[in-house]
Parts: sequence; structure tokens; C-alpha cells
Amino acid sequence: MAATWAKIANAEALQRSSHVVSAIESTVYLFGGELKPRQPRDNDVFQVHVKAALDNKHSNSDVVQTISAKATGEAPSPRVGASSTTFDNKIWLFSGRGGEAMAPIEENGALWVFDVAASKWYTVSPADSAEPYPEGRSYHTMTSDDARIYVHAGCPTTDRLRDLWAFTVKTRQWKKLKDAPGPPRGGPSITHLDDKLYRMNGFDGKTEVGGAVDIYNIQEDTWSTAKFDADGKSGPGARSVGALLPARIGGHQYLVTMFGESDPSSLGHQGAGKMLSDVWAFNVDTSKWQQLETKGKAPSPRGWFDAAAVTIDGSGSIAVSGGLDESNERLDDVWLLSFI
Repeated sequence: MAATWAKIANAEALQRSSHVVSAIESTVYLFGGELKPRQPRDNDVFQVHVKAALDNKHSNSDVVQTISAKATGEAPSPRVGASSTTFDNKIWLFSGRGGEAMAPIEENGALWVFDVAASKWYTVSPADSAEPYPEGRSYHTMTSDDARIYVHAGCPTTDRLRDLWAFTVKTRQWKKLKDAPGPPRGGPSITHLDDKLYRMNGFDGKTEVGGAVDIYNIQEDTWSTAKFDADGKSGPGARSVGALLPARIGGHQYLVTMFGESDPSSLGHQGAGKMLSDVWAFNVDTSKWQQLETKGKAPSPRGWFDAAAVTIDGSGSIAVSGGLDESNERLDDVWLLSFI
């Protein structure tokens, strides 16, 4: 099983970690993040036009474009450690950390929505403000299906969470679902595939969590677990602040995880730990892992980045943006992983 890396952009404006990345068809969108620890960089939206980057006929200014916060009307405040997902060709963003106190941003269950067609932000609030909703948090993870947006885990004001919430877009209602197994954690990854959610990895406050893919059955509100040896041979090693995305490879459905931090810094969020550069594919039919052999120059090891599935002329790829390297430097690059 093989894949090819291609560097498609780099720009000073894209240099950041702890940001969010979403993709609508072949355009990648970045928002939030930090250039210096615990200092949100901006609240502009950045577009990376993948097809323009691949045809090698456009300048970097054509590939990377900025939509300033002033031009979008009301916009989310600058923040780090937010999370996003796509629904109805729009980008949906929940919470994060910011303000003078760098506290979790509490918006009473509201989600920010970026309409890519209009280049405008607006908020969607719960229909009934008296009903329960997920508390503000950072370093959580999000995904969506054809009716709902899911928010999982992360770091509230104190400690960590393992909760799972679903927001039904049509009715604007939050529902608390069954808590995930294992310890509460920040920096996990979650994705949706065929009426199930798949969750793995994260940091529980003492160590990175690995060796399990936890599977949530949406219809039954139940969790199950596919365990594996997180030894870097039969399965990926434990990590946090990585990625997990669906991909169709060779006619089979896989979940792809990559990069992340495997050993936290003694300086906490002020420093950089051990970063990873490997890419693994999980066969959902056999529950077996396989490490991908990648061709071409590869991205440097990183964590605290973000990634999104990109569709280019009907074919699926994964775009990876920025993050933090082992020298504690924020990265300004965008890479595309295409499957062979």
C-alpha cells in the first residue's frame, strides 16, 4: 500500500499550530491557531486552492488567499485549539481557547458557521437555551454525518473530558450521547464512516493513549473497541494531536491516521515533545493496520497540525497544514497525500 506526498503551498500567513483545517471539494480552509504559545494569531480565513497548486501554472498568491475577518462581517474571536467539521458545504466551528485569560470560549452551545460561497460567518444557536449543551473546551475533536454534528472530549476549564454530543442541524438541538470508553483526554481524533464514529488517540494528562480504535454505533448509542498493539509494527504507536480521516484505497475503505506527538514536552504547551512522521491505514472490514509506504519528499514530523479529506476530480486525497515541529517552530506548509 503506497501513497505520494506533494508540497502544494507555503506562506508566512499560514505559519501556525493548534488551528483548524476543513475542505470543501478541492479548496482547503484554515482558521485560528497560534504562532507563539498561548497567543491566538488572528481570526482571518485562509484558502488554499489545491487544483491551482497542482497544475503548476499559478503563483503562490493565486494558490493561497486571505479572507480577512473584517470582510466576513461578524467573525469568531481569535482562538486556538478549536475544532471544525463540514456540513452542507459549510464549515462548522465549536469553541476553542482564547481571550486574555486563554480560557475555554463559552458560547452557550452555539456553533460558528462559515459559508464558503458567500465568504461570511454567522452563528447557529440551540433552539432552546434551557436545554443542555456541551461546555466550552479546547483540543476537542469534531465530525459530522448527513444530519448531525458531533463534538467529543477535549479540555474544559479544568481536567479533560470523554463526552460525546450530537447537534441535529435541522432542529438545532444538542443531545448528550454515551461517554466514550477509556480515560478522559485532549487531542483525540474522531471521524464518521457508514453510520459509525471512529475515535482514537489523545493525551490523558499523564501519557498518550493508543492501542485502540473505539467505535460508536450511532443507531444503538453503544461503543465497542478494536484493540491492537501500539508498537509501531502491527499498529501505530500511541499519540495525540494527530489526525484520523476516511480514505478509499484500492477499492477498500480505510481510516488513515498520521503524525502527532508521542511524548509530551516537560514544558507543557510552551514546548515541543517527540513528533511523529508515520502514516497508517486501518481496514475497517478486517480491523487490521498497515503502514503506508510514501513516495516523494515527505513532510517533517509534526503534531498540533490539522488535516482534511480533499476531493480532486473525483479522487480522494488528504491535505495536511502546519503544526509544531520538534524544534518548537510553527510550520507554514501545506501538503497533499494522494493514494496510489
